[in-house]
Amino acid sequence: MKKALSVALACSMALSLVACGGGSKPTEAPTTAAAGGDTTTEAAAETTTEAAAAESGAEVANKDKPLVWFNRQPSSSATGQLDMTALNFNKDTYYVGFDANQGAELQGTMVKDYIEKNIDTIDRNGDGIIGYVLAIGDIGHNDSIARTRGVRKALGTGVEKDGNIDSTPVGTNADGTATVVKDGSIEAGGKTYIVRELASQEMKNSAGATWDAATAGNGIGTWSSSFGEQIDIVVSNNDGMGMSMFNAWSKDNNVPTFGYDANSDAVAAIAEGYGGTISQHADVQAYLTLRVLRNALDGVDINTGIATPDSAGNVLSDDVYVYRADERSYYALNVAVTSDNYQDFMDSTMVYAPVSNQLDASTSPEKSVWLNIYNSADNFLGSTYQPLLQKYDKLLNLKVDYIGGDGQTESNITNRLGNPSQYDAFAINMVKTDNAASYTSLLEQ
Repeated sequence: MKKALSVALACSMALSLVACGGGSKPTEAPTTAAAGGDTTTEAAAETTTEAAAAESGAEVANKDKPLVWFNRQPSSSATGQLDMTALNFNKDTYYVGFDANQGAELQGTMVKDYIEKNIDTIDRNGDGIIGYVLAIGDIGHNDSIARTRGVRKALGTGVEKDGNIDSTPVGTNADGTATVVKDGSIEAGGKTYIVRELASQEMKNSAGATWDAATAGNGIGTWSSSFGEQIDIVVSNNDGMGMSMFNAWSKDNNVPTFGYDANSDAVAAIAEGYGGTISQHADVQAYLTLRVLRNALDGVDINTGIATPDSAGNVLSDDVYVYRADERSYYALNVAVTSDNYQDFMDSTMVYAPVSNQLDASTSPEKSVWLNIYNSADNFLGSTYQPLLQKYDKLLNLKVDYIGGDGQTESNITNRLGNPSQYDAFAINMVKTDNAASYTSLLEQ
């Protein structure tokens, strides 16, 4: 039921995906678009350096081994521009993530829809102003930036800067005079309400770790002391921070809280008043992260088990992901999880049924993969993504070493990549999106 609903809802986001920009025709992988768009598959398969070397018995240089960036796309934290040098490190390099803009618009729409449907009770102090606070994960992370923009766009509080909605934290804005946001408006129940971003900040702890749940929990305490019943809605860039605020304050005060990631605890909390969350199809992302490596290692078409069925019958439909050739990136599509459908998303670590079949070890023999998680304490990656990876690694015959970072420094991770020659492939989740060279420099030695 969950997967059928995911497909149906993803299909409904076709227009949103088009607004975010669709896929372009690939040279080495399929272009897929949201439902209703064109789908093209390139039939020609490349024999990878890894597979060719294995045939000849030669040792593969680390710089030529398959590499997947995941969850944090190599890019400038200042401008968001993609780091195409990192994305083209070798011909078997790709990125796996999710469609951040489509998901961000979906989150913003979910919040707006909730306000309109509950307008009779949402304005807690009856002042005609729907006040919200916003927990920002990482001001230099493209996904965080997109989610902040998505909420501000939907609620009409965004201010344009350099062609995009400004994603700068507002600090506090009780009187509505801030310049990085503006007052929006919503018409509901025959009345026009002002919508105001009362406060927002990056949830970064004293050690430098971002997306920090504990900081968000402390933050809602400060905000509630300052604004009290002016706070009608709590919004978070992810569920880790959202649940921290919900448990610390929102739940007891009956203030709907909205997050992102569809972690199991957040989905379960919808029954207790958590407003909603967004599933970024972590099951599809985790599969793609390892599948792209598997295909490169086997020397088969990169589309195998993705756009075209493999020998075990694994295949993804083009309404759950999109590939953009010019970015060498696979993106899963997103689904809103609310009180209407949350029971279908209770287990966030269930593998995606269409790609749950075991590969034959005679044609896909065991290979060794080095994979890191930027922060071992990250709620989404630790409780949802890694458990999914650990299920898929067995199905794909991959022996994966999982390395957990401290969320603060790249060196805490790279220091544990002392002998890359013992691995056949690499999957990298950076602390900061700017720091791809910290990893590729090790592989080039």
